[in-house]
Amino acid sequence: MQGSRLHSCPLQTPAISKRAMAFSLPLRRQQLLSSHNQASSTRRCHSSAQTGLNISSSGSSSSSKLLSPIHSSSSSSSSSSSSSTKHFLQPCVLQRSQSNARQLLGGLQALPAAQQQWQAAQQRQQLLPSSSSSSSSSSSSEASSLHQQRRQQQQQQQQQCPARQRLPPLRATFAAGGDDGLVDPKPQFLEGISGWRRRWTMVLLCFVAFMLCNMDRVNMSIAVLPMAAQYGWSTQTVGLVQSSFFWGYLLTQVLGGIWADRFGGKLVLGLGVVWWSMATAFTPIAAQMGLPALLAARALMGIGEGVAMPAMNNLLSRWVPVAERSRSLSLVYSGMFIGSIAGLALSPGLIGALGWPSVFYGFGSLGVLWYGLWSSKAASTPSEDPLCSNAEKAYILANTSVSGKSTRSIPWGKLLSRKEVWAIIVCHFCHNWGTFILLTWMPTYYNQVLGCDIFKSGIFSVLPWITMAISANVGGWIADTLVQRGTSVTAVRKIMQTLGFLGPAFCLTQLQNVSTLPAAVACMMGAQGFDAFSQSGLYSNHQDIGPRYAGVLLGLSNTAGVLAGVLGSLATGYLLAHGTWADVWRVAVILYLVGTVIWNLFATGERIFD
Repeated sequence: MQGSRLHSCPLQTPAISKRAMAFSLPLRRQQLLSSHNQASSTRRCHSSAQTGLNISSSGSSSSSKLLSPIHSSSSSSSSSSSSSTKHFLQPCVLQRSQSNARQLLGGLQALPAAQQQWQAAQQRQQLLPSSSSSSSSSSSSEASSLHQQRRQQQQQQQQQCPARQRLPPLRATFAAGGDDGLVDPKPQFLEGISGWRRRWTMVLLCFVAFMLCNMDRVNMSIAVLPMAAQYGWSTQTVGLVQSSFFWGYLLTQVLGGIWADRFGGKLVLGLGVVWWSMATAFTPIAAQMGLPALLAARALMGIGEGVAMPAMNNLLSRWVPVAERSRSLSLVYSGMFIGSIAGLALSPGLIGALGWPSVFYGFGSLGVLWYGLWSSKAASTPSEDPLCSNAEKAYILANTSVSGKSTRSIPWGKLLSRKEVWAIIVCHFCHNWGTFILLTWMPTYYNQVLGCDIFKSGIFSVLPWITMAISANVGGWIADTLVQRGTSVTAVRKIMQTLGFLGPAFCLTQLQNVSTLPAAVACMMGAQGFDAFSQSGLYSNHQDIGPRYAGVLLGLSNTAGVLAGVLGSLATGYLLAHGTWADVWRVAVILYLVGTVIWNLFATGERIFD
């Protein structure tokens, strides 16, 4: 209370003083200009004002102090005007006096509330010196009582304000059920009819983009079989074609994050989808031109898909509140799983009916159609979106910890000097080692160990993707529910990622002891199902610690994750040539355990970068 000077009496506020001055000025003009009739009219106005004064003085004894100079002025005006010459009463002067009298009455009606505020301020001033002179026990009790009084005053002020003009604190907003209580006077059609939110549109568009991403990626695993037969490729050539995608994919992980943070996620993700869709559609033409052209086309496709994850992370960090972050990210990442399922399911039918080039032409054209919708419906931030209601903008800005401004410079030294960043990078490597082994070598395991043919191996390879799609969304809802109920973000991220590490480790340990197909499929599905909980742990943590640099942070960690996939595939081939499948699973389990220890020691859910 020391920062603001209080008036010694609520009746001496500037607002009341201005009203008194406004009322007295016309009286002085009447003293010089009005006639005997004007004086009598003025006395009637003063008598009505004095009646209002008597009524208000019953609630506040100090109101007479304010009106005493005015009453004396009116008395002198009456005495002086009685001796003046008679003139006709001017209507404008009378109207002005009556208006000022009504203003004064309105000010007098506000006096009791002002007096209550002044008394509360006096009580707070009396509490402060007493708390400093008392003992430690009495000071704590007085401080708690002062805190309770302030809370009561804040609650009274909030009850007097409209709901849409308040920006409640983070947990209060979550407890109230998000922005359902904020009503915009001019909502969009979907918001007004169905309660749809603009941020859900952004999440849905990102989901479709990631579905197209994996559809274009896995179609080669099916189309490569007739392509190899047509062009006479060897096994080594097939492996070279499959790996050429990662050449470009590695190049744009960090660059995609930098571009998204600087130019906005809408532009980067949109151009990325168009880029890899055109490269996908160009694949049949490149294959006819020769192997080098085909490898270049696949590498260009990897360049386009490399910016997808950093750009998406940048978008959701600005669009999705913290309490909805886990399930939103899980939904978007499940688009990759559903895209893999759709690509593996649709490719054989298209190849059998229209030939293998139809897969690339058909899937590539879907990306162009998506971009038409993206360019008209998406925005990098809520502030730049004309379709987003004012109420939703206020809710998002109040519950996200990043501004809408683009990032012009990246503090590389600061980012790489924090142990929390290195915890994400190392754990991403440990996570992707096992994930890429399961997804890449699963059909080979079914064929070599369990004796399945190619058709059955493909069917059983789809089942873990379905498990991942379901588990990712279930884990997202669990994580957000824990945050809404008051669990710290750090605890939620550690719990979910620990499940994402120890669950697959346990299932792979059991995989060494099974010999039947149903048991092996169950272990694979369990490993991938628990692995999907990482979407609410590791993959959500970039936005927690540095929302402004979320794209760059994901680019750094995903680079390590892609390296784990490349090195893991090479190491698996070496271990199978000199050992058994048990050695392959043992290495993956060890890395899962290492990642669990590092994550629980150094990871955090708190914001550490401005």
